[in-house]
Amino acid sequence: MTGKVLQDGAVINPHATLKPASPDGKPTVTVLDYGSGNVRSAVRALERAGAEVILSAKPADVLNADGLVVPGVGAFETVMKELKAVDALRMIGRRVAGHRPVLAICVGLQVLFETGVEHGTVTEGMGEWPGTVELLPAEVVPHMGWNTVTVPEGSRLFAGVENERFYFVHSYGVQHWDFDVIQPRMAAPLVTWSEHGAQFIAAVENGPLCATQFHPEKSGDAGARLLRNWVDSLRGGARTGAAQAATPEETA
Repeated sequence: MTGKVLQDGAVINPHATLKPASPDGKPTVTVLDYGSGNVRSAVRALERAGAEVILSAKPADVLNADGLVVPGVGAFETVMKELKAVDALRMIGRRVAGHRPVLAICVGLQVLFETGVEHGTVTEGMGEWPGTVELLPAEVVPHMGWNTVTVPEGSRLFAGVENERFYFVHSYGVQHWDFDVIQPRMAAPLVTWSEHGAQFIAAVENGPLCATQFHPEKSGDAGARLLRNWVDSLRGGARTGAAQAATPEETA
């Protein structure tokens, strides 16, 4: 079988569709391990939310899990370099194209947009959504602490926590949203807003792709409920895949 060989010798299987089964029938979630900050708190929070969680950047783990979580801490440019180093852009793109859930957090949300501008440096993002990540026009940055959010009607991610506060740590954000729905059957993404100096995007729900600017894993009971909402949305995949783990040949 052919594929792209990574530094650790793993090979991306472009036909990988199966996932490792959880022995307890739980949804499987891979937290992408690419060198961005301390992700152990995200792993523990997802486990408490009911997921079978592994921390990995191996293609089989990234492509085959019911859900993928993309954390992000630090600078936009650095996170993009680290994602490219493990071929994460390709793997995230394959998941989204296959309608397989992805949840991005903090700078993980930011790099999904077209461009990031930090300290005069312009960095190209993944371009899943239009928009530019810019410095928040506030008297005090970083924006660090608890904020309320304005949740759109129909949000599944925020069900039950629409009026709660979430924990933010960031200096940059996306302050404008201009998304054209080209296909008649395409549902417009649901955008949640917050404010620090100006309005900025706090979360986006766009089919299989969801993202939050805040840290749900550090947001107490509200964040725990949000993560449980997301994990619960994966349970259909867990049931269909519980009896069929991928073979080494299929995920090599």
